Amino acid sequence: MTEKIIRVEEINPSIFFSTSKNYLKLFRKRFPKLKLTSRGDEIKVSGPLSEIEAFEEKLAIVIRQIKQYSNTTDDEIAVLLETEIEPTKDTGEYTSEVLVHGVKGKVIKPRTENQKALVRAVEKNDIVFAIGPAGTGKTYTGVAMAVRALKKKEVRKIILARPAVEAGESLGFLPGDLKEKIDPYLRPLYDALLDMIPADKYAKYLDNGTVEVIPLAFMRGRTLDNCFVILDEAQNATETQLKMFMTRMGPNAKMMITGDLSQIDLPRNQQSGLGGAVWMLKKIKGISVVYLDVMDVVRHKLVKEIIKAYDSHKPTEK
Repeated sequence: MTEKIIRVEEINPSIFFSTSKNYLKLFRKRFPKLKLTSRGDEIKVSGPLSEIEAFEEKLAIVIRQIKQYSNTTDDEIAVLLETEIEPTKDTGEYTSEVLVHGVKGKVIKPRTENQKALVRAVEKNDIVFAIGPAGTGKTYTGVAMAVRALKKKEVRKIILARPAVEAGESLGFLPGDLKEKIDPYLRPLYDALLDMIPADKYAKYLDNGTVEVIPLAFMRGRTLDNCFVILDEAQNATETQLKMFMTRMGPNAKMMITGDLSQIDLPRNQQSGLGGAVWMLKKIKGISVVYLDVMDVVRHKLVKEIIKAYDSHKPTEK
């Protein structure tokens, strides 16, 4: 049994030990083998030496987060405590699974094994298909990867696209001009970006073309170079549209294609091209397919149960 006194120095201790926060409680949950007591600006830690060393590493990471983002939430601290931290082979410095720190320090990281597999696939391949049901984080993870690539200057721009397909509604009867009709279809992409890029910077990126959020049809005739491109809701793209999209790819570009084959909104006389594209292209070097399932759902816990219920009681077609 080892005992050690650790001082909280880089931030105001009252922030870390505030009664309105649960930071120490979260550490106790993460390190059940340790006894943690606080007094003033000190934490007394008792327990196995290996656990104390791991505790110190996590504490340093959390303090850096609080120092940079003073309004860090309990949920964000919990994510940091769950994240595996390993030294890199080259430098010995510690790296984590955190993809990007979003607005107000929000910690964005893959939260399931399949999401981690998706991140690895994007890092190793230039075209990645992410196939799975709603709520599995396909698009959100992809947008985080795109924002990370932009911040690291690996690409010069981000392009997010969606087919403007009518999910049981008619565009023609919606009010407004073409942009106003299409924007609701692109809203989930805007929302994901605004989680990761401050609103003022996001507006600037839209103005100077660093970020584009556009309908799939607007991709025709372009060559996409030095960019990270995501096609969302690709189950609503035809074979011709998907071929058009992928053949836009220029040098130093990455493409991610996400879709849910159980939610195809195309008219009955049109066939989704997503399943066929995966089947034809999955063996090509540089292209990867990652499947996510109900266990990857990261929305409300009821979403998993809803998906399971629909999967087990699929209505018979008339």
